[in-house]
Amino acid sequence: MKTTKYYIAAISAFIIWGLFSLVLKPIHEYPSLDILFFRVFSCAGLMLLIAFLFKRKQIRETVAIFKAMPKSEKRKSILLNIGGSAFLMANWFTFIYVVNHVSVKAASLAYLVCPILTTLLAYFILKEKLLKTQWLSVGLSISGCILLSYSDIMDMLFSIIIGLTYAAYLVSQRANRGFDKFIVLTFHITLSALCLLPFYPSYGGPVPTEFKFYFCIETIAILFTIIPLFLNLYALSGINSSTVGMLLNINPMIAFGLAAFFFRENITPLQITAYGIIFTAVLVFNSHHIFAIKQKMTSISKGS
Repeated sequence: MKTTKYYIAAISAFIIWGLFSLVLKPIHEYPSLDILFFRVFSCAGLMLLIAFLFKRKQIRETVAIFKAMPKSEKRKSILLNIGGSAFLMANWFTFIYVVNHVSVKAASLAYLVCPILTTLLAYFILKEKLLKTQWLSVGLSISGCILLSYSDIMDMLFSIIIGLTYAAYLVSQRANRGFDKFIVLTFHITLSALCLLPFYPSYGGPVPTEFKFYFCIETIAILFTIIPLFLNLYALSGINSSTVGMLLNINPMIAFGLAAFFFRENITPLQITAYGIIFTAVLVFNSHHIFAIKQKMTSISKGS
């Protein structure tokens, strides 16, 4: 039960990301790369403003913690934070490239592949242990992804590249402990913005003038980037990255539901079957926690 708040944080983050298309669709006529530039720049500006106005104490504490670290720990911390920023930026770049030059289907499939990759990376790199039921869940997820991708192997390859970058981010940040999560996230996004800035003059389009664009961008920056990423990092401080990775399946399942029932996109029986298998995999993977909550609630009701 002590981990319930971390589960809630992870689930909330992925529910929010699952609704991303609701705010992205209204500005679909703008180039994806422009949306990426303004999203990252806006996030960096907002987070730096919040950090320097309201988080100065945490900044000083973070600096003090870093200075007190042994040299080996400092080196590890620098690598984890620069690496985290690089993985995050690579994920955004590859996602935009695949959406623009490959297919939206391949980009969506990436976030079904990502939980499998996260679980495997966490097992081999972080030595996170998995129950037999969780290995069964991984197998179910793989079978669901194979069903979705059997008609186009290239979609699967591009999906693996996107999924691997975010999986690497989750696993690296599971090992990145001891610092205020908001300050860590501010560093990651600010570094990403600084790396993207030199490319904006060459690859950015004309500066948008519509209010709708900036309203959507600020909504994306606050509600669909800063808040879920912070919740994601908070969740990683209390539960395994493999668990967070598997909960990530909530994101594409909600997006799939929106595509079918809100945007009225064509959905095949094969896709419904595959998503049903993946949904079952999420329940199986987290069944031990679900049963623990159920037993706790039963004992409370008996005690009252």
